[in-house]
Amino acid sequence: MVTQYGIKYAVNLITAHFGDLVAKVCECLLRRGPLTLQAIVRSTELTSSQVKNSLLVLIQHNCVQAFILDQTGEHGDGAKQSTQYIALFDNIIQRWRFPKFLTMVSKKLDKQCVELLEGLLQHGRLTLKQMFDRAKSGQNEGDDVVQEAFVKLLNAHFIERCPASEPVLTNPTKEEEAARKRAAKSGKILEVQETLEQRVVEAAMPTEALRFLFATETEPTADGGKDKSNSSSVTPGEKRKHDAIESKAESGATDEQVVLWRANIDEFIRHLRHKACIENVRARFDDGAVIVFGAMLEATRSAEKKVKTENSVPVSLSSIYEEVIKSEEGRNITFDRVRASLVQLSCPPFVKAANESYSVDFKKIIELAQHEEVESIVLKRYGRDAYRMFRLLSNSGHLLETDKVADATFVEKKETPIILYKLWKDDYLQLEKLQIGVKQTPFQLWKVNKSTLKVHVLDEMFHAAFNLSQRVAFELEQEKELSNVLQDKRVNRLRKRFLLESSQMKLDDAIMLFHDF
Repeated sequence: MVTQYGIKYAVNLITAHFGDLVAKVCECLLRRGPLTLQAIVRSTELTSSQVKNSLLVLIQHNCVQAFILDQTGEHGDGAKQSTQYIALFDNIIQRWRFPKFLTMVSKKLDKQCVELLEGLLQHGRLTLKQMFDRAKSGQNEGDDVVQEAFVKLLNAHFIERCPASEPVLTNPTKEEEAARKRAAKSGKILEVQETLEQRVVEAAMPTEALRFLFATETEPTADGGKDKSNSSSVTPGEKRKHDAIESKAESGATDEQVVLWRANIDEFIRHLRHKACIENVRARFDDGAVIVFGAMLEATRSAEKKVKTENSVPVSLSSIYEEVIKSEEGRNITFDRVRASLVQLSCPPFVKAANESYSVDFKKIIELAQHEEVESIVLKRYGRDAYRMFRLLSNSGHLLETDKVADATFVEKKETPIILYKLWKDDYLQLEKLQIGVKQTPFQLWKVNKSTLKVHVLDEMFHAAFNLSQRVAFELEQEKELSNVLQDKRVNRLRKRFLLESSQMKLDDAIMLFHDF
């Protein structure tokens, strides 16, 4: 769900990066949902050329996805197809995190990889030739050096092939929809229904066999030609699929020269999610438990297919120990110490044990971190008494009467309803009234609705991020105007902007916790 301030924040990012015209088209799609070109022109009152150019910019930078909606006529009168455009909110807000992505790659890979990724983040989508040309124009690097950096990024899944330009999305038939509803009522389907944005992204995504496929052309064959079978982590089946695609290339260009590549946002968010989980564990356990937990994440990382995975795949104790001793700090940890750390991690249940295998409970860790973040907000904004009341209601999970809240939190009964009303007014609590007798005053019952509260807190965070980004932009404008003033004033202005940007980074970490993780 995209909140109102989430839209404002996303539009502000697009405005800062691409200007008002592109932002107007983006805002139209964010607020109204998928639209055809003609519908966007009517809604924005821009010319068709302006809308087309704006859409091209947004598609180039992975902020909009075109798709064909295949709608079968109700009376069996054939299929109706129309190209529509949908704004990818998740991709838009990732633009603020590009510095985090570059920092991550700089720690794991070399400088050439960082420069290659920086070009992809700056331009959105590039062919292999464009990446080579850009790298060589900057530092006279040879093709072999650039290709080596490219393969490193690909093997780490930091880059991927771009999605299909216009995937076909078919609406379910009436029979399929009815069957789905019957299954949902009977309890057979428990998962949340996918949003249209998720369905479009999934339909456009290349298959796993092609998503990270790259064929080199370096080794000569016996007949003097070049062997195209070398690739980065390619199975024989994947090679055949790649050869089939390559045969369709025209004018002698290889597939790798014409295919578009982009940064794989999912992999970066997955790494940031793992980092957040490790920091959550570090706050509760000793260094040994943190090392064991990090080893579990490394051992199961390759099996994760989605960012919001609730549980990792099960891994044996011996496999965890094997991963632990790969690191320098883990070589001092004994097998028994690993077993003891896993027992520690099972309470609270950050790690689940079953049949001598262990898996990470991502859902529990993230929910606990979210809960603590909300409690921190309540404590800072409303005080310690409100914090105790909120924590009581949140942990109880059911309705509590006002006097019981006062008794349990040791707050004066005349102050309790005042504080509770303040939390309810700001949408942190839910209030229900129970009338027992006709003449009796209704009982006031309070509880925390965690699902609605999560959306509310996220919208508040987007609101704060929107305000901070505008303030930083204002400070930058002031710096330009004060370029000739005294050095002391300029230093103070720079210090102030640094604090604002630091606050932005911390706030973005909290947004990821509620939205991306």
